[in-house]
Amino acid sequence: MMARRRMDAALLVLFLGHLVTALEVPLDLLEGLPQPPTITHQSPKDFIIDPRENIIIHCDAKGKPHPSFSWTRNGTHFDTENDPNVNMRSHSGTLVVDISREKAEHYEGVYQCTARNKHGTAVSNNVVVRQSRSPLWSKERVKPIVVQEGVSLMLPCRPPAGLPPPIIFWMDNNFQRLPQGKRVSQSLNGDLYFSNVRKEDSRNDYICYARFPHTQTIQQKQPITVRVLNLDAINDTVAAFYNDTDLFSEAPVDERRPIFLIPSGSSSSKMVLRGHILEMECIAEGLPTPEILWSKVSGDLPAMRTSFLHYNKTLRIVNVSESDAGDYRCKARNQLGTVHHTIHVAVKAAPYWISGAPRNLVLAPGENGVLTCRASGTPKPSISWAMNGIPIENSPKDLSRKVEDDTIIFTDVQTGSSAVYQCNVSNDYGYLLSNAFVNVLSEPPRVLTEANKVYQVITNSKALIDCSSFGSPIPKITWFKDSRSSTLDGDPYFVHDNGTLEINVAQAQNSGKYTCAARNSLGIYENHVYLEVKEPTRIVKQPEYKVVQRGRSVVFECKVKHDPSLIPTMTWLKDDGELPDDERLIVDSDSLTITDVTENDAGVYTCIMNTTLDNDSASAELTVVERPDPPTDLELTDQKKRSVQLTWTPGDEHNSPTQKFLIQYEDSLHHRGQWHNLTEVPGTKTTVHLKLSPHAHYTFRVLALNAEGFSRPSFPSRVYKTDPAAPDENPTGVRGFGTEHNNLVISWTPLTGFQSNGPGLHYKVMWRQKAVDLDWTSVTVANNSQFVVSGTPTFVPYELKVQAVNDHGAGPEPAIAHGYSGEDLPIAAPENVQAVVLNSTLAEIHWDHVPVNLIRGHLKGYKVYYWKKHSLHKHNPDHMEKDILTFSGNHSHGMLPGLHPFSIYSFNVRVYNGKGEGPVSPTQQFKTPEGVPGPPTSLVVTNPNLDSLTLEWSPPREHNGHITGYTLRYQPVNNSNELGPVEELALTANETSVTLPHLKYSTYYKFYLNAKTVTGAGPAISQEAVTIVDEAVASRQVDIATQGWFIGLMCAIALLILILLIICFIQRNKGGKYPVKEKEDAHTDPEFQPMKDDDCTFGEYSDNEDHKPLKGSRTPSNGTVKRDDSDDSLVDYGDGGDGQFNEDGSFIGQYSGKSASRDTAEGHESSEAPSPINAMNSLNSFV
Repeated sequence: MMARRRMDAALLVLFLGHLVTALEVPLDLLEGLPQPPTITHQSPKDFIIDPRENIIIHCDAKGKPHPSFSWTRNGTHFDTENDPNVNMRSHSGTLVVDISREKAEHYEGVYQCTARNKHGTAVSNNVVVRQSRSPLWSKERVKPIVVQEGVSLMLPCRPPAGLPPPIIFWMDNNFQRLPQGKRVSQSLNGDLYFSNVRKEDSRNDYICYARFPHTQTIQQKQPITVRVLNLDAINDTVAAFYNDTDLFSEAPVDERRPIFLIPSGSSSSKMVLRGHILEMECIAEGLPTPEILWSKVSGDLPAMRTSFLHYNKTLRIVNVSESDAGDYRCKARNQLGTVHHTIHVAVKAAPYWISGAPRNLVLAPGENGVLTCRASGTPKPSISWAMNGIPIENSPKDLSRKVEDDTIIFTDVQTGSSAVYQCNVSNDYGYLLSNAFVNVLSEPPRVLTEANKVYQVITNSKALIDCSSFGSPIPKITWFKDSRSSTLDGDPYFVHDNGTLEINVAQAQNSGKYTCAARNSLGIYENHVYLEVKEPTRIVKQPEYKVVQRGRSVVFECKVKHDPSLIPTMTWLKDDGELPDDERLIVDSDSLTITDVTENDAGVYTCIMNTTLDNDSASAELTVVERPDPPTDLELTDQKKRSVQLTWTPGDEHNSPTQKFLIQYEDSLHHRGQWHNLTEVPGTKTTVHLKLSPHAHYTFRVLALNAEGFSRPSFPSRVYKTDPAAPDENPTGVRGFGTEHNNLVISWTPLTGFQSNGPGLHYKVMWRQKAVDLDWTSVTVANNSQFVVSGTPTFVPYELKVQAVNDHGAGPEPAIAHGYSGEDLPIAAPENVQAVVLNSTLAEIHWDHVPVNLIRGHLKGYKVYYWKKHSLHKHNPDHMEKDILTFSGNHSHGMLPGLHPFSIYSFNVRVYNGKGEGPVSPTQQFKTPEGVPGPPTSLVVTNPNLDSLTLEWSPPREHNGHITGYTLRYQPVNNSNELGPVEELALTANETSVTLPHLKYSTYYKFYLNAKTVTGAGPAISQEAVTIVDEAVASRQVDIATQGWFIGLMCAIALLILILLIICFIQRNKGGKYPVKEKEDAHTDPEFQPMKDDDCTFGEYSDNEDHKPLKGSRTPSNGTVKRDDSDDSLVDYGDGGDGQFNEDGSFIGQYSGKSASRDTAEGHESSEAPSPINAMNSLNSFV
């Protein structure tokens, strides 16, 4: 009985499903139609936001009446009205979150939108809002990597984890992508792998870049330095890199079979979701570089969805399906072996629709219908239903509704049963949420297709004429033509369930007026449309296959016939792509012309004639002549001792005549594997007579040349061996030199095995002293390229000859070369050596040339040895270390720079040749004059009090003369960061401390101390200090400052000064001078004159470097110091009130901010009346 019920239910579902499939709901075309809400636009389920922009979470819906919207966040109601940063767009549920006052991460979460009206409630997907992240690369010290040539190498990238993950690429310092190939490639995780390294891989700019696509930011890793060395070079340099490099290999690297770098082991597994992209990679090391091959163990790879990336190291399958599960095998191989790795792939599936999402239902009262939610997945998903957002088991009971797993069956529905149903299908890997409404309506029929619409088709093609309708109950569609004599039903007409009229093969007689009528129990509706059947477009003259030489022109014709009422458009393609943007390609109405044809023009050209209804195309191939094929059938004839005749058969010229043939040879006896050019012959010849050398094993090959270039080499001829003979030439590069004072080394460039002309090669070496000996002395030398003659005079000229000899005789008479016997040390020293002192640090040394015969060798130059014997100052230690200056060539003087002032120097001069230095000249002395001293060794502030402090110092380390005294300069800096006047104090040479009385309490001071000699003042050393604050005084100051009488007094004084200044300003504008000004003009104190730059006075304080002198400044009458344009003065460093002090009173704070004193008046130098505001500022600066 239960089985029978299930069968009945299934049949009912199939029946009802058939009834409702004919009705499509016209959501946008029928105004005023009652309609439950439908979600029309929503944000993606996984919504990654840019933290720099406002967050927009979309939720749009339609319905009649227009729906209202609400939101949940993380499962609870989200009150958007009470959040000042959140705004909901009008007539929409879209949320706009203003992040200018709140961080974007505050609004991360799971959002769901609800749209409701009186007919039902629709809900959106759960939208997971997450902020995109592009974290910074962690700082690290990347050590240089030293590897041996041939080993494998991996350069890690390891980018910071971002959201979404970054895109990785490797570039150099010039932002050029690093070259990759079969040997070097990037893995899926971004690391760079070398199957084996070569010398050319050495570079210091391997840089990994990470591009975060959401924020469009790019970050880079620290550059990696790679040095590739062979074993000898590693042994030579390992000590230099021992402390700061990674050495990867010590043993010599031989050729080796492949080994997988990734993945590890013999097998691995991988899981991928249906519809996603499957990427598997295998990267192997080995020498030679292995190649990677892929296969599927349990079947074939899906050809249309498979691609190989990263030089075959990555297998990529798109749109994965369940059939892609199974075992995949990657194989790495080279000449020495093969290695395999098996990857087991499991395919899981998030839920997916089998027959589409549930469709909206519009039913008339009393009708039946079905909502179907049919989906699949791996593992099998669960299905749950809701009505108006409430689980269906908690919704009001409805006798017309029955839930059967993935189906809801409606029978005899009544008005008021309209609702929105939600189907949720989920498993471990995702979910599907779909809204489908049931709308119970009574509507007369309406035709939605545009009235009087004109349909155009091509003869013999299919014609489809629409009659989209709506009504409840579902209308029945009938068609008529022209006179309406009968309904159109039967060949050649076919009416689809949706009302569309189909004519399978349209002819000219099918043109005309068509009427569709929609009828149900509530009425009838008619609509008229028109059909026009056009003539087809045809190419009547197609382009033809062309063969053309490079540099010539070619024309492809394409003539077309088409319906006169249609406007045609001609398009040309090359190899199914657009034509290159090249002025050589000229497109006319019915042809394509290519001028000055190149090899790149070869390909398939297609002309396409398009109209609004159809098109026609035709293709033709263009072949451009190429390089000739290699010659064949090489044959050796007319064989002689030193010649042979070579013949061959030319290869295909490819329509370009052969210009010449190049004959090359290989001598397998002496230079196996090396090919050399021998001769050339014109392209019309196929025979050549070759002159050969004795004692060689020849193999020949031929290359053909035409206008396009050389062919590949032909296959080699058979080996032809020539008999040995006496040498035809002698060694080159003969020269003579000595390694000892009594020998002569004769060297030469030996003959090659090919030049020897036979076995037993040796050399007859001959020599005689030039202009002394008449006879030649000779010796025979074998297996060597030099001979040493002993017992020769020192450095005398010789004549030399070297003759080649083998078992079959001697070579031609050799040419005479020249050389010298060995050198010995010079036997004389330079004379008349003297020094000229130019200044305290520079002297010039003079000497006479040593005679050539006393040098006994090739003159290389002169060396001056000099050293500071002692300083003329008793406190400076002696310095006996010698310095050497070398003057190459035949010089007689030279400069000694970098000397110490006020010192005694000793020096001597020596001549040197290729053997070494000669005797020492008599030692001379010179004295350098006094110079400026160095800075004092130290400057310390001690005993800081309320109004005094003590400075102690040490003399300069470098006196450079007699210290004549010290100069101390100092100046205060007040609370407004203004520089006070500079005080200067002259001190005697024997003083090492000074106490400064009458200083201001709680005041910051800057001190400068330098030493002097008769030459001048040296650089200064600086120090900073602050006088101590007396707590009792400070307390009294605070008390007085808070008294009312004190505040009133200060206000009265300020008001009085302001009135006086205003009166002065008025008098000045009238042109008169007030008595004070006249008195100042008449009795200017010299001490108050503006200080000039060349007076060495100090005004502006610079904190850049302590040893810098102060720049010149001017001191106004109000006691303030005006800053110049320097940005490094003390007033640039802050407000001054936040300074901190050490226990000894020294300043440890930092200045900040800009002083307003930039705009103060410049004292007596100003010709204008003083500003009242500036005067107040000046007063306040020192109160």
